[in-house]
Amino acid sequence: MKRDYETGSATNITFFTGVEVEKTPAYGMRTLFVTGLNSPSIIRDYIEDNEHIFFGANHSFNPNQSKSSAYDYYSEWEKMIQPFLDNGYWCSLDIPLDAAEEFLEGPLVEDEKFIPQIRVPIPYIKQWNYNTMLKIDDKDFEATNPGVWCHSLHDLMDRSKFTVWDDYKNDKIKDDK
Repeated sequence: MKRDYETGSATNITFFTGVEVEKTPAYGMRTLFVTGLNSPSIIRDYIEDNEHIFFGANHSFNPNQSKSSAYDYYSEWEKMIQPFLDNGYWCSLDIPLDAAEEFLEGPLVEDEKFIPQIRVPIPYIKQWNYNTMLKIDDKDFEATNPGVWCHSLHDLMDRSKFTVWDDYKNDKIKDDK
């Protein structure tokens, strides 16, 4: 995910800070955003007065693009995140939809301060008509869920849940220490 920071278009940014603008349980918290896998000891150098850590920033958690086995890839991320949960930080992870089922096999989802954020891209959302529904389904008939949930796409696009792109532009890049 390409982001524009106040210094212009930036790539290879590992750490940046800001206030969580997405309407999650961490909304409004001072946040350290972490791109990619990093050592917990290095992350600690950047925590400062942040109360929330957003892992997988810039869509950097992507098991399908890893050369590691799925087990090793998930394990590396768990080892990076778990120490911060153990120390009382709120932690989010941006998870692509196609990784959601496998992610459930790990321990992080059991922590009350862990916010799994399942990313479901819907391009051109404003072009779908008023009758469009979003169906939260199962992987097969009667496989793992008690049924299905259907939500009006229009209702899901409630203004109180919306974050405009401009709200992301106040983040500050953290220089290497």
